[in-house]
Amino acid sequence: MRKSFLGGCLGGVVVLVGLIQIVPYGRNHTNPTVRQEPAWDSPATRAMTVRACYDCHSNQTTWPWYAHVAPVSWLLQRDVDTGRQRLNFSEWDQPQRGTRPQSIDQRIQRGSMPPWYYIPMHPQAKLSDGEKQALMRGLDATVTQNPPATAKP
Repeated sequence: MRKSFLGGCLGGVVVLVGLIQIVPYGRNHTNPTVRQEPAWDSPATRAMTVRACYDCHSNQTTWPWYAHVAPVSWLLQRDVDTGRQRLNFSEWDQPQRGTRPQSIDQRIQRGSMPPWYYIPMHPQAKLSDGEKQALMRGLDATVTQNPPATAKP
């Protein structure tokens, strides 16, 4: 009896996972054209930003195979959509919401960027303390020397 119950539960999960694949959200993985990048303070800053930030904060997202499997695809699409809305290094000619140097520094310093759940599947994005300091200095200089476009009144 217990085996048949567990088998029924497992079968139900398999059917449910199959059915949620029908939901279209999270499958249209597009990378819009790069409009304009910032004038980086150094190639090193750009390289670290690409390594740790570009999958969510640019139009150059690398979509892994699991980005096509719901519900993971939903979560990834949401993260990329939100990241691009807040700060998009590929659309520097547009107003950016998340470019205050203090805000960027706080997120990097406390480890919320990149998010903890991103690191296991993208170990290259894990930054040492020294790299975090260098990235914060470089992004501060980049944003200060070359701020993004401002919103039109």
